[in-house]
Amino acid sequence: MYTTITEHISLDREQRSVRKDGQAVHLTGLEYGLLDFLSAHPNRICTRQILLDHVWGDRFQYDTGTIDVHLNALRRKLGWTNKEPIETIRGVGFVFHIEQKATHYTIDLQAFLADWLRSRETEIHAKGLVAQIHLTPFVNEITIEPNALRQLLDSVLTALLPSAQPGTLRLSSKLTMQHFILSLDLNGTVNELRIPIYGDFAIS
Repeated sequence: MYTTITEHISLDREQRSVRKDGQAVHLTGLEYGLLDFLSAHPNRICTRQILLDHVWGDRFQYDTGTIDVHLNALRRKLGWTNKEPIETIRGVGFVFHIEQKATHYTIDLQAFLADWLRSRETEIHAKGLVAQIHLTPFVNEITIEPNALRQLLDSVLTALLPSAQPGTLRLSSKLTMQHFILSLDLNGTVNELRIPIYGDFAIS
């Protein structure tokens, strides 16, 4: 049975087949896997690692550039742009838009932070630091503007690194009635990003 995912595109998840305006479109297995997974998680940030885990499985662990190759081929076959309906959010991941374009997306915080740490891995290791993530289990997903969160994390880490000594960088979280609080603890120097359950960021 075909399910409509955009005005012109429908897919049959049992047969792994795709139609554009009623006409069959040939996709490779990986192209179909990207379309299937992203469209099943609309308006939600999917990091590169999430796509590698769910679409590629054990076949690729490190060559994330292959995602862009297959995604560009998928867009070309379906006549899509590089922003709609699948948008690449640089340094964050990908999102499949439905209806109007959103600015706040649901993100898997564990995967988001792991990808962010990978992007700063060289600087962190150069300081002799070991990164750890300890998140409150029941608040692993938050709805947020992802680029703003990444910029805040970058700014905090950039401020902390110059005087950092070898040790541990811990990322932890807690939840209050008003805020989701993400803490960066660098050898006892703690910075908190306070993310209101409704509203914008604050930093302390």
